[in-house]
Amino acid sequence: MEFADKVAVVTGAASFIGSAIGSQLVAAGARVVLGDLDDKIGGDVASGLGASARFVRTDVTRDADLDVLIDTAVAEFGGLDFVVSAAAVFVDAQMQTTREQWHHALDVNVIAAAMLIEKAVPHMVQRGSGAVVIIASISAKHSQPNRLVYPVTKSALLGLARNSAQLLADQSIRVNTVSPGWTWSRNIERRYGSRERADSVAAEFQALGRLAHPEEIADAVLYLLSDRASFITGTDLAVDGGYAAMGPEALGQAFEKIPVIPSEGVRP
Repeated sequence: MEFADKVAVVTGAASFIGSAIGSQLVAAGARVVLGDLDDKIGGDVASGLGASARFVRTDVTRDADLDVLIDTAVAEFGGLDFVVSAAAVFVDAQMQTTREQWHHALDVNVIAAAMLIEKAVPHMVQRGSGAVVIIASISAKHSQPNRLVYPVTKSALLGLARNSAQLLADQSIRVNTVSPGWTWSRNIERRYGSRERADSVAAEFQALGRLAHPEEIADAVLYLLSDRASFITGTDLAVDGGYAAMGPEALGQAFEKIPVIPSEGVRP
């Protein structure tokens, strides 16, 4: 019961990662208000967590919705200690992305996180301290084929966390990011169908040879929220199975494609 008497809000709560974060917070003793556009899934997640959870339909691009999300935490549970921003969209038409699409992606992925933090700060100050975790991505630090918009927005989140951490340090509010590698999600489920197939594709890019479980991302989030991370702020925690540790040759596939030199019987 590490988080007994603590209160958190979580956006993007209908995603696999968001629901895992909500579930683990409640299991650790916290009370949680979950926000998402998906009434059905988000409501089901909250119902499954019992009296310690509430669901608020939330469009993170609307200030009024963010106000209701935070006000619900304060009214229902008496205050606010933690903020987890996990809402995201994956719109990406690369060099054909329209200005409207850019605005929408930046609004959901970046501006919403900034506004959520701004609105939460006064309430965390009243509690004497607080912690914020933003879900970023391995895409924030690496160029990836056929992607442009999503990685740019995730890069911006790293800057948001660093600068917010400095601004809020004197109010005892810590701000960090978690950057997941390939993680089992609804987006990946739609794309690859089964977990086994998705793992087989991800194995090439992550040293541990599989996708992350959503609960593994949640573990990292809870650590950064906890007093065990009391001297950690403005940093990024990669939960990526070794993705960032490997260079462009990944697990050796490029080396294996180099032809053998007949006269030497070895590759250069």
